[in-house]
Amino acid sequence: MAQNDPKPAAKGVTYGTGTENKDVVTVAVMEEQVQKSGSFNGKITGKVTEVCQEKGCWMKVEKSNGETVMVKFKDYGFFMPKNIVGQTVVLEGEAKVKEVSVKQQKHYAGDAGKTKEEIKQIKDAKKEVQFVASGVLVL
Repeated sequence: MAQNDPKPAAKGVTYGTGTENKDVVTVAVMEEQVQKSGSFNGKITGKVTEVCQEKGCWMKVEKSNGETVMVKFKDYGFFMPKNIVGQTVVLEGEAKVKEVSVKQQKHYAGDAGKTKEEIKQIKDAKKEVQFVASGVLVL
């Protein structure tokens, strides 16, 4: 059952099953493992750069090169508050490479509040590393 009104993000607040700030790796280490073995199970830490403006049903975490990793929530079981952008978090879960259709990319762009012109620019499917979090901790 999804949290319809998630509590505001603040240091120590957890979402989903929660997690701890132990045995954590960077987004870069996670991506390297996904590229080598096809998946990653564990904890990563990163800064939230974007969150779904509709329901908080996804967010993006910054990579060291300025790009982002899409984060979804296991079984659509919990949402993030809109004030989580700019916060550093620990995410526990699994990452894999997924193909994202044009339709899905346009949906995410709409959720993020992108303009119609920006959405029109999306024309090709893409492969990206996606992280499915079972728990989130705000640092």
